[in-house]
Amino acid sequence: MCQHKPPCPTAESADREAAHLVAHFPEQGWSLLCNGVLLFEDTGELLPDGKVIAPHRPLDSEQVITAA
Repeated sequence: MCQHKPPCPTAESADREAAHLVAHFPEQGWSLLCNGVLLFEDTGELLPDGKVIAPHRPLDSEQVITAA
């Protein structure tokens, strides 16, 4: 699918989000990457095979709770 040189990461790769943007619709909250991944603004993903990747926003230091 990808025509870039070097090729973008595949949808199965751990770094799939590094692929080039094909379409970007911020008003709707999603983008399409050249590897077929739909990337949502909440950081969730929909892979070309239909697999859903849950949102995975990093926690900042104020949100981290430590055990006492």
